[in-house]
Amino acid sequence: QAQLVQSGGGLVQAGGSLTLSCAASGSLLGFAAMGWYRQAPTHQRELVASIIRNGRANYAASVKGRFAISIDDAKNTLYLQMNSLKPEDTAVYYCSVPGHGEGWGQGTRVTVSS
Repeated sequence: QAQLVQSGGGLVQAGGSLTLSCAASGSLLGFAAMGWYRQAPTHQRELVASIIRNGRANYAASVKGRFAISIDDAKNTLYLQMNSLKPEDTAVYYCSVPGHGEGWGQGTRVTVSS
């Protein structure tokens, strides 16, 4: 079964950086759109960043200028580069590739300390 396996979360101080990875079990070339979501305690899951195949990326206002989404088709991997992290970025992050297996990664926790 097609899977999305995430890695790269952890604990970081405010102002630090992390890169999240989402490795697909198959090629991502056939998928038009992908994204990253996050869910903080007591909050609903929210879209953080998305990308479509012509290269256009969109970001939530809260992360614009700090986060960058990218795809490496050679590695079948979706990335989220997160810079200048803030405590309010603390959440479980999920990658999303609609149509690829269940469409979601397993989630990875990011904790930003002040």
